[in-house]
Amino acid sequence: MNWKTLATVSFFAVLNVAAFSAHADDKNQSQARTHLDIQKVISIVDNGGGNCGIVNARMTYLDSSGTQKVLDYSKFAECGNQGS
Repeated sequence: MNWKTLATVSFFAVLNVAAFSAHADDKNQSQARTHLDIQKVISIVDNGGGNCGIVNARMTYLDSSGTQKVLDYSKFAECGNQGS
């Protein structure tokens, strides 16, 4: 096997890994859209720290059976200078 063949095979192997990773992310996106059983929200916190853009957030809540659960998600930050 010469170096051109090896380089071509390696290139397509990398493309396949990237395509597989993108497909795995799509699957997680669809799971994120499932119905949540939320009876009461206990707290919502984010790590925005005054940053505008997308931040990580965590919601702690009780479901209809009274079980406490935690949901980690991403959201747009609440910027303090909106409308100014």
